[in-house]
Amino acid sequence: MTTGFAAIPASGSYVLRNARAPACLVEAGSLASDRNGLALLDIAVEDGAVASILPAGTPALDALPSLDLDGGIALPRLVDVHTHLDKGHIWPRRPNPDGSFMGALSAVAADREANWSAEDVRARMEFGLRCAYSHGTAAIRTHLDSLGKQIGISWPVYSELRAEWAGRIALQASPLFGIDAVADPVHMQAITRAVTDHGDSLLGAVTYMVPELDAALDTLFRTAIENGFDLDFHVDETNDPAARSLEHIADAALRHRFPGKILVGHCCSLSLQQPQDEARIIAKVREAGIAVVSLPMCNMYLQDRQRGRTPRWRGVTALHELKSAGVPVMIASDNTRDPFYAYGDLDLIETLREGTRILQLDHSDRDWASVIATTPADIMGLSSAGRVAVGGPADLILTRARDWTEFFARPQVDRTVLVNGRAIDRTLPDYRELDHLMASAT
Repeated sequence: MTTGFAAIPASGSYVLRNARAPACLVEAGSLASDRNGLALLDIAVEDGAVASILPAGTPALDALPSLDLDGGIALPRLVDVHTHLDKGHIWPRRPNPDGSFMGALSAVAADREANWSAEDVRARMEFGLRCAYSHGTAAIRTHLDSLGKQIGISWPVYSELRAEWAGRIALQASPLFGIDAVADPVHMQAITRAVTDHGDSLLGAVTYMVPELDAALDTLFRTAIENGFDLDFHVDETNDPAARSLEHIADAALRHRFPGKILVGHCCSLSLQQPQDEARIIAKVREAGIAVVSLPMCNMYLQDRQRGRTPRWRGVTALHELKSAGVPVMIASDNTRDPFYAYGDLDLIETLREGTRILQLDHSDRDWASVIATTPADIMGLSSAGRVAVGGPADLILTRARDWTEFFARPQVDRTVLVNGRAIDRTLPDYRELDHLMASAT
């Protein structure tokens, strides 16, 4: 298959010469890197796996067929730790009426009730997976709306897709429902059963400042401990500084001495706290071992939106401060062409590109590429994903960009994606494939 460079060698053994890879994503001992944190390497591939990683120009590899990347940046296939595959691509039949968070909530609720059959959910989820695969994604965690009848619809569909996509994209799912639903024992039994029967040992909810928050968190933490689940929360997706459910989650984790992994998403209001409050909350988050994922494109789309008024802030969490304190941080795609975010294509290179601009990740640490690779892979328990390592799969994204300014200046549409050392067909699905779902919608 032709690529942005030339043909990938047909041989099962070959060398990618002069590949420039982020040192933070390469497991090969000490690497010399440039001011961009990029190391110039020769990567040998054998039978679909990485056979060796050596400094560029190593003579020992001269006998093998090779492809010269000419200094182009090579990344591992990437990890999208916070998405909503079940909501994806409903915008044409149920747009957000005003672009607001409440508009998104009401539009999704109406569409879910009217249209989310197993056939509908499956078609849209698979469409999203095909997009992500084409762009170079190796693993996805999706949240599944889990209220009432939808529990019995979306979870079996998810389980089937996880099996069908094994070997292409590793899938995980976490249930999504409001924290107030935790008080209903019938609901919690149904959720626990769905995760046990169809899921990946993950439990979660949307947290907000309600009087019963701490009691509900105690129930969730106890349920997670009893069943060996990890936790994944939607947290404080608002510009209200009084929204501090993140601190309540940290307190609950410490109170229960929670042994599993905890991921929290959004945490928008953290960046609007007074400095002393922000520092206190971040210290608790670190002590509790909580990881944080920011969703820059979706949060910038929804937060601080008022008709006829220019937004005054970017809507994202205090990611730099969290990282500086030692909290594992990452970014992810979130929603795709639904009322919460009208755009997107589950392309993590776009997410890193836009996240770098929105969160100003440049002019700081040189390891920010880890936020869409090794860090989310570790949270998902995927030891071989999101990194280039000897013995690991030759799952790579090859680009013509030679440094970060070239990489971010263009969308890298000519990238080559390797899965087990072979270039995949990157043809994206046509939106027209979903027209029958939009036309027949209620």
